[in-house]
This record gives sequence, C-alpha cells and structure tokens, in this order.
Amino acid sequence: PVSPLHQPTGVGPHLCAADAMGSRHFPSRTVLFEKESNGVTYRVPALLYLPCVAKLLAFAEERLSADDAHANLLVLRRGSIYGSYVEWEDMRVLETATLQHHRSMNPCPLYDEFTGTLFLFFITVLGRTPEAYQIVTGQNVTRLCCITSTDQGLSWSKATDLTQQVIGGAIKDWATFALGPGHGIQLRSGRLLVPAYSYHIDCKECFGQLCKTTPHSFAFYSDDHGRGWRFGEFIPNLQTGECQLVSVDEEDGSNVLYCNARSPLGFRVQALSTDDGAVFHGGQLVQRLVEPPHGCHGSVVGFPAPFVYVPAAPRDPVVPIRGSASQMLPGMLPGFRHAHGNTLVQRDPTVTPGPAGFFQAPTWILYSHPTSSMSRVNMGVHLSTFPRDVESWTEPWVIYEGPSAYSDLAYMELPYNEAPISGGPAIAFACLYENGTRSPYEQISFSMFTLHDVLQNIPLTATGSRRDGSSPHCRKQGRRSCLVS
Repeated sequence: PVSPLHQPTGVGPHLCAADAMGSRHFPSRTVLFEKESNGVTYRVPALLYLPCVAKLLAFAEERLSADDAHANLLVLRRGSIYGSYVEWEDMRVLETATLQHHRSMNPCPLYDEFTGTLFLFFITVLGRTPEAYQIVTGQNVTRLCCITSTDQGLSWSKATDLTQQVIGGAIKDWATFALGPGHGIQLRSGRLLVPAYSYHIDCKECFGQLCKTTPHSFAFYSDDHGRGWRFGEFIPNLQTGECQLVSVDEEDGSNVLYCNARSPLGFRVQALSTDDGAVFHGGQLVQRLVEPPHGCHGSVVGFPAPFVYVPAAPRDPVVPIRGSASQMLPGMLPGFRHAHGNTLVQRDPTVTPGPAGFFQAPTWILYSHPTSSMSRVNMGVHLSTFPRDVESWTEPWVIYEGPSAYSDLAYMELPYNEAPISGGPAIAFACLYENGTRSPYEQISFSMFTLHDVLQNIPLTATGSRRDGSSPHCRKQGRRSCLVS
C-alpha cells in the first residue's frame, strides 16, 4: 500500500472545531498490520526513520492472540519515501529475532549513523510465562537480545543474548524488565541509547516469597558503537515503566536527555539526565499528559524548533530567554513579538543566518498517546516547546477517534518543495499506532503529517494566552473536542 501525506479526512486544518460544527481534521491513515481471522494479532509498534536512504521501518509483535503471554515473533515492513508518500513492502517475519523456547517482544530499533549499523533490541521471555507471574514471584525469565543489519533491514544477523554480558549479577534484583518499546536514539557524541524499565525487587519475605517490587525506567547505553553496553541508574522516585528518550538542546546552548515514561499514577512522568543517561534526576508528574487506568505506552520525538531567536534590542531590559519559545506557540505566523521584547521568526531554510543575534534552534518535542483518562481511546499528539517545564504541553490534536493504544513516532525532514508553506521548514512526522473500532488491537496504522498540520490543529491554550485572534468560544470547543473520553 501507499501512505500519502496530504489526503486528510474531516475538515480542513484551518477550521476551528466550533466553526466546523463538531467535525475534525484527521490525517490520512494506512493499515500496515491487521488482526487475522485465526486470531493472530499484531501489537506493540516500533518505527524508525533512516534519513540516509529515505526509508521507514515499521516493526511489531506477531501474537497468537492479543494476550501478552501469546506473543510469538517480530515482524517488519519497510517503506520507501517518495516525496510526500510512502510505498510499503510486504510484511516479513524476522526469523533470526528469536531465542529457543522463548517468545520475542518489545521491539526497540535504533540506527548508528557513524557506522551504518541498524540495531533491533528486543526481549525474549521463556515459554508463556506472564510478566505478572515474574513480578509476583521474582522469578525473572526475561532475556536481553539484539540483532543487527548493515543493509537497512534487508538481512539480519543471528540473535545475540546480551543478558549476562550487560546486566550480569544485577538481574537477581530485577523481577523482570523490558525495553521501550519503540525507537532508541543516538546522541551527537555517538552514544547509543535504548530506553528500558525494570521491576526492582525492593524486599523479600524470609521464606523467599516476593514482598514488594517497584517499576523504574532507565537506559542501556553504548559508547563504542554497540560493541559493549552498560545500563544507567533508575529514575529514583516515582513509579515509571515503558518509556522513550529525547536529546534536548536548549536556547542557552545546554543539552539534557529527556525521558517520558508510563506511570500508574494517573499522569505521565518525565525525568532529566545531565550526563547522557547514566543518571536521571527525580521524576516529575506531567499533569497535562493523562494516563488511562494502569497507564499506556506513549511516544516522544524531538526536532529543532522552526524558529530562530532574535534577542531584544540593547535598550530592552536583560531578561531570561527561556520563555522565548515556551510561553506561547506562534503558529505559522511570519513572526511575533514576545512580551520580553524578543522575536521569533520563521527560518528560511535556504539562508544561513549570520552569527550575530541567532541561536541554534532549541528542541521541541511531539508526544503521542491516547488522550482519555478513562480508557485507551482517541490517539492524540501534544507539543512541548520547552520540555523541561512540565506545564509546557499543549492540549492534544486527536489524530484517530476511537479505541487506540501503543504508538511510536518518527521525525522527518521533507524536501523543501514538499513544505506546506513557502519558505517554511519542511518538518514532518510519522506515527505508527494501535487502533480499531471495538478494540485498540485490531490494526496497526500509519499516518504522516507536518508540523504545520500540528500547529493548525492543536488548541493553543496550554502555554499562555493566545494571540491568533480566535474567540474564547472556539478555544473552549476545541479543548472539549480533543478530550472526549
């Protein structure tokens, strides 16, 4: 099948939900994996973009049923990007991504741009042993495995069991663990990072029965292009589980590693690391990002802000610049004046800015997740322009209305002739997500949309007062329409 970029359903992106009488704008959707009549179900999507060859890799678990204990193999579809559409190859089973007598789960792909090596990390679990059994008993039967490819996923190595080499004796304190799921990342330094979480055994009763476990997110990392791996420290305070990572550049030139994690606490948790994932500071609840009961996996992807910062004139008072891109979203206006006297202007990608007065663009983050606090429904995307601030997240743009669950995002830059507006940055996103009509686990679908689409469809109310002239009635309706449970 072919996945187009601009064949939306619903109303046009420039209409407010109130003006459209309840209609909404949804991006086009291509079904890549679909539940079969014999009960075989595809779950836990993972998506990776390879910019060097303009390809997308869509991974999933093939299960005998939707149940975690019935996971079986990992599958892959490769997509080639041609301008503004994607042409998908047929599904293939990754036959080497197996360990004897184990089931394969939680695909986590990442790409080393320095060596051209594609890694697919995953876990294998002995037989049909459920995660819950491992948590209750402390009997860990999960293994850390990896396969690699040097031809963009056409062929793959045999699986390597890295459990002893990487985790070693620490595994006796882990009731179980898992990866991501979804994409890993590489830092500018070359460090490779795989998001993960573990149920740490906090204490046992004297007869060996497990007393208490707590889930904690962390990261596996490699500084030698995947030859050796280590794991960092857990997020120390709040309960955190499935997670993803983003390397965040900030306006003052600093960089932090950002982790966004699933939590049973009713909201997402975010945590920061200032040493590239070896240690995370304490997590914070993100009350703008709700979780359904028991939580759900979500995805985050970072991208350079499409604006450059022009400092205030010397006569203006000296003020912190952290608010220049975080207090409000400018939409796609050609420029706007910030309250501090600073200006954000849209970048012209064909012009290299001079050194005076311009900063490297900070990182913004897009996040995908079901938008209801009641159940796994209504897949939406939220935007943050200052990720370290837990209050910086917008309200969601719902991209699929109905049952939906796990997702994975990818960031792409389109050729400039595909940009939605003249001179604008050709920033686009792909989202691979579980969805259905009665259950979230009927299909795994793929959608593409631009940053322009995101900015036109999110209710811009979360990061300060709006200056786009929309009426309060329109804002209220837009907010309500995105939070339907």
